[in-house]
Amino acid sequence: MFEKNENEYGTSRRNEPEYTNYYDAPGTPESSYVNLYSDPSKPPKKSGGKKFLKVVAAVAALAVVSVSSIELYKAFGKENTSRWTSEAKSEAALDTSEDDSSEEDAPEDSASDGKAQNSSASWINMAAPAGSLTIPEIVDKALPSVVGISSTFEYEGQANDFFGFGFGFYNYGGEGQKKQLTGTGTGIVMSEDGYVITNAHCIYDNDSQYKAGKAVSVSVVMGDEDETEYEAQIVGYDLQSDLAVLKIEANGLTPAEFGDSDKLAVGELVVAIGNPLGFELFGTTTCGIVSALNREITIEDRKMTMIQTDTTINNGNSGGPLLNGYGQVIGINSAKLSSSYGSSEATVEGLGFAIPITSAKDIINDLINNGYVTGRPQIGITGQDVTESDAQRFGLPQGVYVIAADESSAAYKAGIRQGDIITAVDGVEITTQDELTEEKNKHKAGETITLTVYRAGESMDVQLVLQETQQEG
Repeated sequence: MFEKNENEYGTSRRNEPEYTNYYDAPGTPESSYVNLYSDPSKPPKKSGGKKFLKVVAAVAALAVVSVSSIELYKAFGKENTSRWTSEAKSEAALDTSEDDSSEEDAPEDSASDGKAQNSSASWINMAAPAGSLTIPEIVDKALPSVVGISSTFEYEGQANDFFGFGFGFYNYGGEGQKKQLTGTGTGIVMSEDGYVITNAHCIYDNDSQYKAGKAVSVSVVMGDEDETEYEAQIVGYDLQSDLAVLKIEANGLTPAEFGDSDKLAVGELVVAIGNPLGFELFGTTTCGIVSALNREITIEDRKMTMIQTDTTINNGNSGGPLLNGYGQVIGINSAKLSSSYGSSEATVEGLGFAIPITSAKDIINDLINNGYVTGRPQIGITGQDVTESDAQRFGLPQGVYVIAADESSAAYKAGIRQGDIITAVDGVEITTQDELTEEKNKHKAGETITLTVYRAGESMDVQLVLQETQQEG
C-alpha cells in the first residue's frame, strides 16, 4: 500500500520469541464501507458484576475488513505442532426427512404456518453442502472458539474536546491531556495455548477521527459463564490485510477448526458468530449464503479481495468467524456496506464482507513468526497525485509528485528527490498513487524496478531496488 506518511519507511521489530512455520505448504461514491468494530470513540458502560467494559452504542464509520480461509495443513518436523485445527467433514447430515404425520392430522389454521416452516427449511437444505451439520450443531461446535476483544486506546486531547454519542457529553480535560477510548470486537481462538486471531482495526485505530494508533492495552474475554478475562499481548498486526494475532497466557482452550475458502460456492450456506454492539449480545449467531466470491472492494485506499455474504453482521462482529456448513472457519468478518445508494436513497441491506481464510494463512504465519508481513515491497516516498487540471495549470506531466523521500528509503538511494514526478513504472504509464502502488505490488522486496521520473523539464529512468515494508507502530 502506498502510504502518505513517513512511517512507511519501516519500524523496529518487536521483541517476540522465535516461532517456526507450522505448515507444509507455503464501493460506490454514495455508499461507504463500515468496519464492524465497536467504535473506541463511544463511551462504554459497565454491567453489574462484569470485569469488562460493554459498549452499547452503534459503531462510527471506519474502513476495514477482509476474510480468508485456511486450508488443511499437516505439521512437519518433530518439534513443529500445527496451531491450525482442521478436520474431515462431519458425517452428520441435515435432517431432510419429512414429518410422518399426514396433512389430515394438522389443524386447518396451521396450514399457512407449516408452509412457511417448510419454505424456511428448504432454503437451508438447498444451501447446505452434502454432509453438513445442522445450524445448532455448527454453533455448538464453533462457539467455544469465539471470544470478545476489548481494546483501550489513548490519544492526546484538545481543549474543549467533547464527545458522547447519545450518552451525554464528556470533557476529559484541556489541551495536551491523555484521554482513553475503549472499543470491543470479536476474535477466534487459533490454538489451545492461547493464540487468537482478530482484525487489525480492533487493536489499531487508524481510521477514526482520533487516529489513536496502537491500543495501549488489549484483553480477551471468554464466552464461559464466568466471562473470564485475559490480558493479551499483541503478537503482530497488518493494516493492509486487516489481520492481527494476539496471545494470552492460557492452556486447554478450544481452537476453531479451519476450512478451505477456495472450495466455497456462491449460494452456499454460511453462519456468522460475533459480539454486535458489545458484549451484552455476546455470541450472536446469524446465517445466510455466500453472495459472491473474490469480490474486490476498496476500503480506506486499501484494495481487498473478499467473500461477500448476506449473513447479518453488525458493528462489533469484527474479527469473528464466518463458518461453512461443517462448522469450519472459512472467513473473518470485517466490513459491511452501509448508508444509501443512488438518487432513490434506497437503503443498502445484506452486504457483508469477510477475509477468506486461505489467503489469510500466510499473513498470520508471518505475524506470528516476525511480527509483520515479510516480502511486501515499498518505494519509500510521501506523494501526491498531479491531476489533469494541475498538469494543465502548471505545465507538468500527470503522475505522482514526490513530497518527501527519506534518506533511508529505496527512493532516496536511487536518486529520487523532493519535487520529482514519477510518471511510469517499467514503462507502464501511471498518473495516480493507486496506479503506482498497483505496479509496485507486482514485485517483491529485493526486486529492481525502473521508474520514469520528470525533473526540471526532462524525463529520466531510475533503477530502484524495492525495500521490505515493516509494520509501523
